[in-house]
Amino acid sequence: WGAELSGSASHPPKSPNICRWLSPFILTCCIYFLLWIPEDRPSWVSALVKCLPVLCLAAFLWAVPSGRVYTWLLQGALVCSAVGDACLIWPEAFLHGMAAFAVAHLLYSWAFGLSPLQPGLLLLIILASVPYLSLLLLYLEPGMVLPMAAYGLVLTIMLWRSLAQGGSAGGGAVLFAFSDSVLAWDTFVQPLPHARLLTMSTYYAAQLLITLSALGGPGPKTD
Repeated sequence: WGAELSGSASHPPKSPNICRWLSPFILTCCIYFLLWIPEDRPSWVSALVKCLPVLCLAAFLWAVPSGRVYTWLLQGALVCSAVGDACLIWPEAFLHGMAAFAVAHLLYSWAFGLSPLQPGLLLLIILASVPYLSLLLLYLEPGMVLPMAAYGLVLTIMLWRSLAQGGSAGGGAVLFAFSDSVLAWDTFVQPLPHARLLTMSTYYAAQLLITLSALGGPGPKTD
């Protein structure tokens, strides 16, 4: 499966070009944190401000074409993430946002492939995540238990495959899981100090690290 994804790997562009092409992402992140639009005022403007950094990463991958399916899957995951970001602006669209992020994690998992399998790593991730997820489920409304459990499963698979591949995507997946954990605890259990700052800073960093993996790994390679 993984061997079919990559095609011919391209050489990463020079560092100055990478910095230039990433400047829209950095700029839009700064705009988000400078504006800091109150969460109790959901609007399409706030949704756009929140989504722009991730959309800039998707555009960055278009600017650094590699011809690999790996890169295309990352772009699809970033677009789905942007949809999820927009949905989470409105509390009533929370489930839609969670579904969009679940699709993003599936696309990331597809990109990372199944080789090397490393089942022992999966076991370690399950042992580490089950206590947290079990505690979180106790605080959920009955209608949220199944969707949250399904999302936790998809996130676990993505974390497993990214860590099995290694590289910057592994670090990005860990930050993604941390960001989701803080968001879920703050939303369903009890408010956490600086939760939004922790959630969004680690989330943007996670998406950046996963995106940068397209420049040379950990995407599955063919001989």
